[in-house]
Amino acid sequence: MKSDIILAGVGGQGILSIATILGAAALDEGLHLKQAEVHGMSQRGGDVQSNLRLSSNPIASDLIPLGGADLIVSLEPMEALRYLPYLSQKGWVVTNTTPFNNITDYPEMEEVMKELDNLPHVVAFDMDAVAKEVASARAANMVLLGACSPFIEGLEKSKIEDGIRKIFGRKGEAMVESNLKAFRAGWERAEK
Repeated sequence: MKSDIILAGVGGQGILSIATILGAAALDEGLHLKQAEVHGMSQRGGDVQSNLRLSSNPIASDLIPLGGADLIVSLEPMEALRYLPYLSQKGWVVTNTTPFNNITDYPEMEEVMKELDNLPHVVAFDMDAVAKEVASARAANMVLLGACSPFIEGLEKSKIEDGIRKIFGRKGEAMVESNLKAFRAGWERAEK
């Protein structure tokens, strides 16, 4: 079993929290794990990206090669498109459709959606709206985690939920339940 995942977004969206939860779940499953992060510009609303490699066998490198990603997971649609050269031919893109419009020449959303619609394997929906509906606006990253989880080989849903409990447990039961609710809503949406 192997899952090479690129997690992408903009600083402050919670991409690294997703990586931490998936890492905790992978370790609970007894999987090997390698991770590399880029988050130097995150405080300025810049690119945040993580390579997350999970495998039942030892992993030599923490970086995913071009054309090697099984999954691109993004909280920002342009960031999903940025990493398409890393996607394998059979890979999936799971992305939020709500833009984080932090640059002056951000393309029209119709153009961005056209690019996403041309992909053979994509799950794209307004994760911000789902998060607001079931939990809070800040839980969009947990909706994304839920939406991408069915595509991650080797990780049981219950182990990911345990990872959410571990990571958010110190913030109280209400925070854990809110994040679990958002996670489950994303999972259900992706399965449709």
